Amino acid sequence: MSPRAVQIVRAAAGMLAVIVLAGGGWLGWDTLGRRPIAAVRFTGDTARVAAADLDRLAASLKGREAREAPLESVREAVRRLPWVRDCSVRLHFPDTLVVRLEAHAPLARWDETRLVSARGEIFAAPYEAPLPRFEGPAEAAAEMARAYVAIAQAIGPMQSPLAKLGLSRRRAWQATLASGLTLELGRGDFDARLARFVAMWPSVQASAPTVTHADLRYANGFAIRESAPPKPAAAPRRKA
Repeated sequence: MSPRAVQIVRAAAGMLAVIVLAGGGWLGWDTLGRRPIAAVRFTGDTARVAAADLDRLAASLKGREAREAPLESVREAVRRLPWVRDCSVRLHFPDTLVVRLEAHAPLARWDETRLVSARGEIFAAPYEAPLPRFEGPAEAAAEMARAYVAIAQAIGPMQSPLAKLGLSRRRAWQATLASGLTLELGRGDFDARLARFVAMWPSVQASAPTVTHADLRYANGFAIRESAPPKPAAAPRRKA
């Protein structure tokens, strides 16, 4: 047999092997797809997702043939559950569906029913623990999450956590601490102005212990406002 003929025979044999393997793989997947799903296993960030929601989803999938529950459809159903940010779904031979969950990490409250995640994503989920509140345009949620982290770190020496962060339509920032002190941070980069105020906070607190408002929008300083002093109690009237 000539070298040319040998090359042709080898090429044909290789193609046949590929066809056989592909056919066997198709048959394997087809057989796997016909098996009823016997178990659904959830892994990853399962702590925040309600066990009852996962149990209901698993019950709706068990007993169905895998081909009747396309992985992308299962993924979309899982992503609709509260707290689930994303997930991956795979079929583990022979009959187990494995769902890996990625949950939101709550950072702040957006309104009465929605939260903001550490990634700056707004999502709906039940949560009872106290959280700071964000007030601003929805499209700025991610920017507000980043600003919150920066402000919270900057005001650490003041020993009062951030309770509310606001961003106006005109892009002006306002931060309210748990102590009730409101900081007007203004527009643009406020890092230097905030750092200057925090550095002077011990002096401010000593000279104005009832300060409730600080306007940091000045280039070379800040203005403060104290709470009004309590009115003196009225003297009791003497009976005639």
